[in-house]
Amino acid sequence: MGAELKGNLRIGTLNSLGLQLMSPIISRLMRHSPDLLVKVDYQKGEELLRGFKKGQFDVLIVPEVETQFGTAMEAGIDGKFVMKEEMWLVGSGKDSQIPQQINITEINQLPVVHFVDEYPHFLRCLESKLKENNTVIRPVFESSNVGTLKRVIEAGLGWGFLPAHSIKKQVRTGRFSRTHVIGFEYLMDLEFYSKKNSENKMLIESFYQALVQQERG
Repeated sequence: MGAELKGNLRIGTLNSLGLQLMSPIISRLMRHSPDLLVKVDYQKGEELLRGFKKGQFDVLIVPEVETQFGTAMEAGIDGKFVMKEEMWLVGSGKDSQIPQQINITEINQLPVVHFVDEYPHFLRCLESKLKENNTVIRPVFESSNVGTLKRVIEAGLGWGFLPAHSIKKQVRTGRFSRTHVIGFEYLMDLEFYSKKNSENKMLIESFYQALVQQERG
């Protein structure tokens, strides 16, 4: 982590990024920088953007906002790349019948659990692909909470698209099975936004460098 960090840092991000992205680095900060107070708020993207404009956060960690939320950041905001994120179609690793790949028209061969609200651009792209192939999803369960959806999928109650960062461990250990959708993939840039003239500029930059180092392994 380098030198001990001091001060207060207010971070806004999405629920689906919390456990896998934020928890490891916050744990390291707490061990090595006891005089640093970090507050992390999880909200929907539009709420985070409103709070950031009002000065409620020092940092936002969200998908690139113009693409995902249809809005541009104000002048004086610095946006830095953190990592690429994907959306994967996954089902329970206990279900031996889950195929390795499908066409989008076959999405309803298993009950669909639907991840809503957090990634609106992904939902628009998925809807466009479905419409292009005269297919309509018939979800059996919807939630904006990735943890809830993971439990539903692991229980074998359906399959659905989830952010890869939140499920790579489950896929690697066989708890989830990933299915490739022929002709459809979705990638997005996760960005780190802060004000260029922030009083916490040095602290924010140190946190960004630590976060990028964590994601590069």
